[in-house]
Amino acid sequence: MGVFALGIELDGEGFHPEAWRRAAHAPDRLLTGDTLRTRVAAAENAGFTLVTFADSILPPEQVAGRIDAVTRASFVAATTSTIGLVPTVATTYAEPFHTSSQIATLDYTSRGRAGWIAERIDDPRAAAAWGREPVTGAVELTREQRDSLEVARRLWDSWEDDAVIRDYPNGRFLDRNKLHYIDFRGDKFSVKGPAIVPRPPQGQPVVFGADGGVDVRLVAADSIAAAIEQAERARSVGAPLAFAEIDVTLDTPGATAAERFGAAPSNSPARLAFSGSASALVDLLTHLSAHLDGVRLHPAVIDEDLPVLAREVLPALLRAGVAQRPVPGSTLRANLGLTRPANRYAATH
Repeated sequence: MGVFALGIELDGEGFHPEAWRRAAHAPDRLLTGDTLRTRVAAAENAGFTLVTFADSILPPEQVAGRIDAVTRASFVAATTSTIGLVPTVATTYAEPFHTSSQIATLDYTSRGRAGWIAERIDDPRAAAAWGREPVTGAVELTREQRDSLEVARRLWDSWEDDAVIRDYPNGRFLDRNKLHYIDFRGDKFSVKGPAIVPRPPQGQPVVFGADGGVDVRLVAADSIAAAIEQAERARSVGAPLAFAEIDVTLDTPGATAAERFGAAPSNSPARLAFSGSASALVDLLTHLSAHLDGVRLHPAVIDEDLPVLAREVLPALLRAGVAQRPVPGSTLRANLGLTRPANRYAATH
């Protein structure tokens, strides 16, 4: 195995339904810039490879609201320097031209640290919110996601890397021969392009998701064996990397994990559930590092579990060489061990 990456989800107060009661701030401080900036800074200082931000056009169940994920990622882009910033943007109903522009812009503001969790939405309320006819069934949802990813990737390539020339004396700023129409026509939409944003610093930002066509497959399984099996299967069908999804409830200085939330604290039966000491989590992640390329941790309560992760878990993994801190000045792709992709249109120019 190569790099073992460590990601953490920082949406809301944590995955547990009672997390908001245990937050370190007043309820009206959740949506403030200070809370977001403090948490992301703590994750970066701890050595996490990336932070993710969940999102949906539908309102969250456990808190009063949320600011959209791309806005949150963009807000902390200027105050961070090494950690990857990976918002969730749904592929169902959203216009892929706008999504590709948002993620490309985030890649510029973060200096090459952007990612994208591409997520399907199987809920008629989302269709109503978008003013679209419902997309139902696995086949239709998969097709729309496949087309959205393809459009985004083509748009990111629609500018060659040296299309911006900045020839100030002659008043030439673009080489129009290095901008390309993508000419995509699918079942739900067609896009000609080119993009309105130059090719991102990473060439293509890193795409995460639970389905095919992504750079990083997010594996949701309720056992270690199943997670390893799904990761192997994902790689066999072309996914470069596979991450396990893990709900984490840790012993804190004031209470054990069991005392905090009982023996079965996970809020998602489709994810691995860990409950226990920091040293036991270190052992689990060390074991997984031999079989997977990374993990995304979902804390039960961000303000209680993140400090333990930063103080006891990540330092142990870094000392043992299981994980590495992101390299300053490097891109998210590089920190994940992914190469910068060639531009599909440049070879034909």
